Amino acid sequence: MTRIIAGSARGARLEVPGAGTRPTSDRVRESLFGALESLSAISGARVLDLYAGSGALGLESLSRGAASAEFVERGRQAAAIVRRNAAIVAKAGGMPSGRVHESAVHAFLQRASGPFDLVFTDPPYDLDDTAMTADLVALAPLLSSDAVVVVERARRSTPPDFTAAGLELFREKSYGDTTLWWAEPASDDESAAPLDQPPTESQSR
Repeated sequence: MTRIIAGSARGARLEVPGAGTRPTSDRVRESLFGALESLSAISGARVLDLYAGSGALGLESLSRGAASAEFVERGRQAAAIVRRNAAIVAKAGGMPSGRVHESAVHAFLQRASGPFDLVFTDPPYDLDDTAMTADLVALAPLLSSDAVVVVERARRSTPPDFTAAGLELFREKSYGDTTLWWAEPASDDESAAPLDQPPTESQSR
């Protein structure tokens, strides 16, 4: 079991799948959401939780004021757990429960419409780099202009190839063997920079 950390559904207990998923630790979630709130990235956001597992990231977002959340989880048992957790959080916080899609992530991204303002993607450690990049490329057209994308992977993993998707890394932080990479859509000014000049540094969010 894990719990919603803060917001209208604070303390609501969430079921965690027994196998095949890797729940984000409470310590990492607390740090992550503290940083997101400092960016004003949660309130009113349209959230997409990919490789949702228990759905804790998207549900924490709803508890803290996100407008909506979409959860994508391929595993049948895990998707059923997300649905149960979403119902628990909705009842505890008096808010919408979000929508759960039992689907492979890449297939969902190819048919989704967006736009999304806040995206979490926590793929299995064995997802290869090519598949990770393909996810990001398919995700990019679904993002709002000021979206935040947070990727969680093993610290030893190759950093996500955000450039291939027209995204720009603006923050990276490790917690033990877990690393979070934060990205945003690259600005038009940087993409148009002359090749013989280095791109300007992105503004701090």
